[in-house]
Amino acid sequence: MNIQQIESLMANVSAMLMTPVLIIIVLLFIYAIYALGRFLSLYLVRKKNNSEYQAQIKSKQSQWLAGYPIHNFFASNPDASEDEMEVFALKKLESLRIVTRIAPMLGLIATMIPMGPALKALGDGNIQGISENLIVAFAAVIWGLVISTITFWPASVKKRWFAHELINIRKIKGEA
Repeated sequence: MNIQQIESLMANVSAMLMTPVLIIIVLLFIYAIYALGRFLSLYLVRKKNNSEYQAQIKSKQSQWLAGYPIHNFFASNPDASEDEMEVFALKKLESLRIVTRIAPMLGLIATMIPMGPALKALGDGNIQGISENLIVAFAAVIWGLVISTITFWPASVKKRWFAHELINIRKIKGEA
């Protein structure tokens, strides 16, 4: 294979990736809206059960309580090590953290794929071809950034919540 064949193959494979990347971006957007809804409902449940949660901490008890997943893991597994609880907390955050990180990457991929045809259209003097490719390119990166923005906030707040739960578990155990 000569260099031109390799370049052509790479361009063709890149073009074939566009549809799957756009589909994944749309699916991640749907997931982001779903995750935001779950986060808001978790916030309401935590707010409703906060006084009971605080009472359990003061009395050094750990019984199942809606809205407090790390606390509930400890209530179900009182002999769990701190490392096991931290791994459980990270697992609960994993989907949000992954989506927050990969959505902009996919947006960038979907931005770069149409740039080749746009530059070719520029070389051919085809203004319409340039604009059609750039519209898709910029829309994809915007979607990726919106998805990341929607999932970043819940991921950050949940991380703080889970850290507080871990601290309170230490209080229940009598370590803090």
